[in-house]
Amino acid sequence: MADAANWPLTAFHFEVEWAGTKISAQEVTGLNFTTETIDYRAGDDQTFIKQKVPGLKSFENISIKKGMFKDDLDFYEWFTDVQANPERRETITIQLLDETHAPVMVWTVENAYPIKLSGPTLNGENNALAIETLELAHEGITLETA
Repeated sequence: MADAANWPLTAFHFEVEWAGTKISAQEVTGLNFTTETIDYRAGDDQTFIKQKVPGLKSFENISIKKGMFKDDLDFYEWFTDVQANPERRETITIQLLDETHAPVMVWTVENAYPIKLSGPTLNGENNALAIETLELAHEGITLETA
């Protein structure tokens, strides 16, 4: 019998926390890490080959999609508050959960702030849920096991 630790994790059971509030989200994207490369060649190098040296790290913007609820203006209020208080930043925690709802992997997003808020697509001919999307700029992600 296979050990449960040998199975890949599922990506559908997660939670997002910011400013002390846990929210249920439909989707989180942008948890990507990139290291730029620097081409380097010493002047006395006899091989005439450029070395690839690790450079600065960079991170994509993160998008959080969630259903809209009556009287829930958290995303909107944060977005508008940053316009008046540009120094406001938040730490966002995204936790991938196991079947007992315990965190397995934890992404911590540092100094995040909203740069785009998208409302739902309104269409009288379908019965889709109203989904809002918040796009966040930030200054780094760390990944830990719980």
